[in-house]
Amino acid sequence: MSRRHSAEKREINPDPKYGNLVVSKFMNSIMYQGKKSVAESIVYGALDIIEGKTKQNPVSVFEQALDNVMPSIEVRSRRVGGATYQVPVEVRTSRRQALGIRWIISAARERNEKTMMERLSSELLDASNNRGNAVKKREDTHRMAEANRAFSPYRW
Repeated sequence: MSRRHSAEKREINPDPKYGNLVVSKFMNSIMYQGKKSVAESIVYGALDIIEGKTKQNPVSVFEQALDNVMPSIEVRSRRVGGATYQVPVEVRTSRRQALGIRWIISAARERNEKTMMERLSSELLDASNNRGNAVKKREDTHRMAEANRAFSPYRW
């Protein structure tokens, strides 16, 4: 890791259909081996399924799901005098978003529906209604931070 300066953030263009930056980041996270068109079809197909099921704006459902999954606090390991403590710390905004996106995608990939579009749409609908594996992951993270609140004086 360089000590001089941190790496510059790359400019991400909004997605072509909805003009949303977060949807574009989500698409980039789903992508395997640079297959952007496949990732695009999966995300847009999932959002179309959501629109058909809920009769609402799919981007607002997506953003609601992401808000329900993003953690506000997490634990980080801190070594103090030979002992390693799990210290609860607040999560930066960019990391919150990245974790939320990652958790939704991993929870969708573990589901049992037939296609990835169906898995993703089901997971997003579950997350927007505050249930599903991605929301459970956030709850577990918060529970861990709450359990280790006694070590918060070791925060740096």
